[in-house]
Amino acid sequence: MNLCSVCSGSSGNCIYVGDETTHMIIDAGASGKKMESGVNTFDLSLRDMNAVLITHEHQDHVKGLGVIARRYGIPIYGTRGTLQAIQSMKQLGDIPKELFHEIKPDEDFYINDICVKPFEISHDAAEPVGYRFEKGNKAMAIATDLGEYTEYTIDKLSGLDVLLLEANHDVRMLQVGAYPYYLKQRILGRKGHLSNEASGQLLSKILHDGMKKIFLGHLSKENNYEELAYETVRLEIAMADNKYKPDDFAIEVARRDVASKLVSA
Repeated sequence: MNLCSVCSGSSGNCIYVGDETTHMIIDAGASGKKMESGVNTFDLSLRDMNAVLITHEHQDHVKGLGVIARRYGIPIYGTRGTLQAIQSMKQLGDIPKELFHEIKPDEDFYINDICVKPFEISHDAAEPVGYRFEKGNKAMAIATDLGEYTEYTIDKLSGLDVLLLEANHDVRMLQVGAYPYYLKQRILGRKGHLSNEASGQLLSKILHDGMKKIFLGHLSKENNYEELAYETVRLEIAMADNKYKPDDFAIEVARRDVASKLVSA
């Protein structure tokens, strides 16, 4: 299996996961042109996609969904709450109802030969999920837009080869920044977003010898920057009560406007 972060950040999100015969994108929160150019970097097109999996209905995860669904007829997978919310969003335009496929958290399903394992996340959306992918003895996961993590989250993210994990904001930057009070409280709340520190602490609980690659994703444009997220997460790993050091793992910040290299499990 392979993973590529096409774009990741508070302004738009799209991630590719697939193998030789199966291709899918997770979220469609960018323009069709941007998503197409992203998958073009590894010689694919959006017309090759077997599925688009939606984590939740917020604009930075679905704003390009209507365009690519109508143009390419890609099947759309999401929870009932997410699909109902999408269907009520007039700005996405009409999406053919036959493209929608309802999924449920903790109920596995297959896209061709890849097993998809949706899991609950804590976020202020209709019925949000993260996704874990398994094929043979390989596993990848995407976990962004979660205000908190629990033992359940840790279990769902255990034993991974590749992970894209949210490191949304620096708490101090957010607190002293220009956002209105209600928005700061939303982001800091249990249904908001993971801070750099919380991301590093969660990561420290799931590190293992087989972890090949970690992407830090969904960075806030206003309340974070790449070097700070990277160094804060590394510091949390260094301070954690385990045997690992930050240099034991390949950690990279998923960029807002530049697709990552294709990473294999």
